[in-house]
Amino acid sequence: MHTAEASIETSRPSRYLVQLCEHAAAMGRPHRHSPRVHLAGTLERREVRVSAEWSDTHGTVTLTPWGRCTIDAEPNTLTLRIEAADEEGLGRIQDVITRDFDRFGRRENLTVRWRRSETPDVAPGAGPAV
Repeated sequence: MHTAEASIETSRPSRYLVQLCEHAAAMGRPHRHSPRVHLAGTLERREVRVSAEWSDTHGTVTLTPWGRCTIDAEPNTLTLRIEAADEEGLGRIQDVITRDFDRFGRRENLTVRWRRSETPDVAPGAGPAV
């Protein structure tokens, strides 16, 4: 599993969580806001399905088959965590989320700085090496 995290300092974390999730949900609706148009240049041969679920404090945006981004709003901080099966999916989700926050947070000069970490793949039932 490939992961990346970002913490964004803002006085309105819940507002940005809801805005990102509403935007993602709109991309997932037919005849509304096409992910093919929104993700122009990032789509090659694969089709991407976008869905989102959220409350004021937690959200999940899923970009199938790439992976998902979970979002948590805490006082003055918005935390993003991407989980993807491969490096390509991780990079694509990072690009999409970063571009959206560049637009949404322009007035506040929000900056997304990703920290990457690799989670080793472990086969089911496999224990630690002895």
